Amino acid sequence: MEIEFAGAAREVTGSCHIVRINGKTVLLDFGMFQGRRSETRAKNAALPLEVREIDAVVLSHAHIDHAGRLPLLTAHGYANPIYCTAATRDLSAVMLADSAHIQEKDAEFLARRQREAVPPLYGMRDATTAVDRMVGLPYDTWFDVVPGMRATFTDAGHILGSASLTLECTERGTRKRIVFSGDIGRRGLPIIRDPKPPTGGADVVLLESTYGNRDHPPVAGAREQLARVISETAARGGRVLVPAFSVGRTQELVYDLHILAREGKIPEVPIYIDSPLAIDATTVFAMHPEIFDQTEDLIQKVQDLFKFPLVRYTREATESKALNSQHGPMVIIAASGMAEAGRILHHLAHGASDPRNTILIVGFQAEHTLGRRIVEHAPVVRVFGDEIPLRARVEVLAGYSAHGDRHELQQWLDAVRDEGTPGTASGRTSPDVYLVHGEPDAQDAFAAQLRAAGYPSVEAPVPHRKVAL
Repeated sequence: MEIEFAGAAREVTGSCHIVRINGKTVLLDFGMFQGRRSETRAKNAALPLEVREIDAVVLSHAHIDHAGRLPLLTAHGYANPIYCTAATRDLSAVMLADSAHIQEKDAEFLARRQREAVPPLYGMRDATTAVDRMVGLPYDTWFDVVPGMRATFTDAGHILGSASLTLECTERGTRKRIVFSGDIGRRGLPIIRDPKPPTGGADVVLLESTYGNRDHPPVAGAREQLARVISETAARGGRVLVPAFSVGRTQELVYDLHILAREGKIPEVPIYIDSPLAIDATTVFAMHPEIFDQTEDLIQKVQDLFKFPLVRYTREATESKALNSQHGPMVIIAASGMAEAGRILHHLAHGASDPRNTILIVGFQAEHTLGRRIVEHAPVVRVFGDEIPLRARVEVLAGYSAHGDRHELQQWLDAVRDEGTPGTASGRTSPDVYLVHGEPDAQDAFAAQLRAAGYPSVEAPVPHRKVAL
């Protein structure tokens, strides 16, 4: 038995971990790398192993940095199962199709502008085929992956359908229990339920570390900060431009804007959800009320969480383009969440230079992305090859993060460890911890924190590091 860390190793994006057991090979996630275009293009196109060697994929959730390269597998002939939750399958159906569409359209746009053409990694047919390979399964139910490996999903509380994975692996009489955190959410996020740490203990934990070196402000304060930003920007006559992940973050924002509008805490300005993917993803959310947090007030009072008088959904490209010629305050929420592709780029090209506007950052921005450069207040940003002066106000609302901070991550890990049962393979004093999905500074700080807290074996593996179990 061994694990190879083939992606999200000493970086945040490109989640992929390879588990080998009994001569079989299983991928945990197969996500897209994001960052510098020239570097990520080559990394995304390269497969870490031959497709014919892959016997199964187990997917933690539908975000593109975890699922985005699955169509590349099917483009190369992959025809085995992809296991995930039912909601993840439904979200992946819209997200992977959108990813293929964006790649095709961006290549066409750059070609028209006589910029360097970037050929798509895969097409719409490959995305459809990948979804056809997906097997949607419920939480807390064991299923067989390959001979000697069974798995179960527990709710990770990150986005709709997100899961932590528990793998029970047996080879030649040796039994190991591997827990892969996926992306761990925060307690108290809107709509979705709180994270549920897997029970039964673990020999090995693959733990995300996105925010391993920082603390978040309380979730409860994010809604009031959102109201402040909109009110101040509207008073200046400006627009609030929000790069937001179409799945999860957009729905949370609409949910909170719905509450603020009902309470009269924001001015009556139009709110545009300018993303076909977000519109489709919102439909998927409405299909799965069984996994909503039923304790929340708005969920109990309102039948349709995502419709209210101020909100408008713009599906067609002509509607999106028309926004840039309109006047007056407004809020525009558009993908992508790290401002690397999609309609937000067009709005930034038109609006980043206007000091009346606000660019509102509501999620993690990976190194070398346009979103990170905006957070760092670069004086000039490059959009579609053009240099745009950054004069708009930049606001960061960390309370909307869907990733746990360093204390929340450790609380989750402590719960996994404390579930160990003496006398079994999972009843160790402390599991071996491998930090993934984090940048080096965050991982190094978090590793030191965990060692000080009584975890003697903590490592942040480099890409393609192999660990024998």
